[in-house]
Amino acid sequence: MNLVMVVHGPEAFDAGDAERLLGLLSPRRVLVAGVMARTAAEESGLPVTCTDERPSVVIAALAGRSCLVNRGKTPKSGRIFGEIVAGRLPGLVHIETSSGTVYCWDRGDRVLAEEIAGLIGYVLVRAKSSRARREGVREVRGCIPGEAVFVNGIVIGTATEETVVLSKENGTIRAVSGLDEKPHGFEKLLRAGLPDLHAAWCKSGPVRTAPPRQGERASRAGRIAVIDHCGHTLYREIGEGVCGVLAVGDDTTAVCGHICSHAGIPVFGVVDGDADAIVEPGYAPGSVVVEVTRGRDDDIGRELAAVRDLDPPSWEEWVEETLRILAGRVRVVVDRRGG
Repeated sequence: MNLVMVVHGPEAFDAGDAERLLGLLSPRRVLVAGVMARTAAEESGLPVTCTDERPSVVIAALAGRSCLVNRGKTPKSGRIFGEIVAGRLPGLVHIETSSGTVYCWDRGDRVLAEEIAGLIGYVLVRAKSSRARREGVREVRGCIPGEAVFVNGIVIGTATEETVVLSKENGTIRAVSGLDEKPHGFEKLLRAGLPDLHAAWCKSGPVRTAPPRQGERASRAGRIAVIDHCGHTLYREIGEGVCGVLAVGDDTTAVCGHICSHAGIPVFGVVDGDADAIVEPGYAPGSVVVEVTRGRDDDIGRELAAVRDLDPPSWEEWVEETLRILAGRVRVVVDRRGG
């Protein structure tokens, strides 16, 4: 078939879809798009190549036959996701495992879609994406009321409707409808500059439902990576020579702990108790999480990043000295120094 398969999200790996499709389609290459997808892919042990790009960018750069594989949290959200990706491409073949459907979007390769549907036993559906968009407005569709809503990896509130509408006006971003806002989340988002709403990574719901797996402990000496309220950037920072991660923010600490659990990298998390339960946390041996009792996690995180040596003799020494410096301002809520 000479096919490149682009897999989005962790659920396709956690549910066994990626392994099954590898066996049925025998793609020449499997590319993985998404932070948690990378974690799930590495845990699966399947022969894949991980990327930092969004699916539409990965697929646009490919020559020849390709398809997108996704497992949405519901069949409806899976279709919506496919439509969003298709809206950025001339055409798309999309395997949606949550519904057992192969979508051939717009000018997608119909022959390929038919071949895939026949091989894997899915229903083939021809579909058209909507490319109309309102300038300065972004809709986050397929939300389930009560779940967290993200923009560029930062939780900005809780969905109250199936569609959250955001707008950019007067140099800021505001929620038009469908969102119970988290003001501190908007503050964190805007701290990095006003994002392009149409290019921003927007999603809702948990970033992964499966628990993390424990990997072997990484090196005890080396550089400490700092991840401040942007857990989706973690993989860019945890290359060779990293002995630990300083994570700032409740959700960022949970994401970093989850990912680093498999990588065997300990985390020092600074939180203030406003977690949104977006992922099941897990922590490698040597990890410590402290909750701020005076001030905010932002302030203490910035202080540590500015004044602490981030290239220490050992992770253990850095943790002990950091706890001493923070004495009276934090309490330890997770302690894995004993393994």
